[in-house]
Amino acid sequence: MIVRWLLPLALTILLLTYMFRKVNFADMWEIVTHGVDYWWILAAMGISVFSHIFRALRWRIQLRSLGIYPPLMAIICSIFGTYALNLVFPRLGEIWRCTYIAGREHKPFTEVVGSMVADRLSDTLMVLLLTLLTFVVAAPAIESFLVKYPVGQGLVDVFKSPWTWVAVFGGAALIWAIFSFGSGYGPVAKTRKWIGEMWHGFASVASMQGKWQFIGYTFAIWGCYYIQLYVAFFAFPFTRELCTEPSLAFGLVPCLVAFVLSSIGMAIPSNGGLGPWNIAVMFGLAVYGISDAEGTAFSMLQWSGQTVMLIILGIYTMGYISLGKKNKNKQITNNVCA
Repeated sequence: MIVRWLLPLALTILLLTYMFRKVNFADMWEIVTHGVDYWWILAAMGISVFSHIFRALRWRIQLRSLGIYPPLMAIICSIFGTYALNLVFPRLGEIWRCTYIAGREHKPFTEVVGSMVADRLSDTLMVLLLTLLTFVVAAPAIESFLVKYPVGQGLVDVFKSPWTWVAVFGGAALIWAIFSFGSGYGPVAKTRKWIGEMWHGFASVASMQGKWQFIGYTFAIWGCYYIQLYVAFFAFPFTRELCTEPSLAFGLVPCLVAFVLSSIGMAIPSNGGLGPWNIAVMFGLAVYGISDAEGTAFSMLQWSGQTVMLIILGIYTMGYISLGKKNKNKQITNNVCA
């Protein structure tokens, strides 16, 4: 368990060290202290709250399909608490929110965890769709950036090589053969069962009551994520310029590139995304000529704003839970006295 917490922390420190080695602190400080319109950062912080509320509304649909009916505010606070806790202990927040709802509603923990299967798979599907969209609308800019660097040119050559695709399809065929003919083997059987349960959880969206609301909330969640990053573009002079270019869809395409890369970066376990998220945003902005110092200033200030908001929401959640326990104990006492 300790290793599970220390590894993300070590990874965060390593990636931050790599990022700041590429940046002149004086240049970054100059950017942060001059020319930044902090009202746009505050606006992005406010939009992030709605993304959590939409996520709670979506999860409520999953819980109701299992016969679990907690108050909406309890679900919202469970989402607030999840992301606040993930700042310190990555991935532990998901376990905590399931534990909190299960304990509050006196339901089995495994049922509540199962309700998150479609929740997480739908997010993964959205990232895949957005990644595909990004490579369609921004392919020339991404390829021109990659070919400037030896590693990037190597990646382009790899993906253009027919042998790469032979290896991909060959590997897929091998995996299919293993799962088809090796089902009696212990690890394969367990993996098949796990995949089957995951698929069942995802497929249940098609038949459950409120499936269209579930899909709508999914788009609302990711719309908020995207909009809060786009709004932050107006806080900095260099990203604001991208929003004046009709050829770049007034900044929508550069924001999409940075947004998708940062979403992929969040899959790397770290404290609140610190490190992977920042580097991914830097890379996305660099595609459009934003310097390392500017990209670092942008990513660190935007990340800091979101972190402050999560801390505020975490404190609110602690107050909500404490007040709920106090009222419950008071009610029990009154019932005993009666």
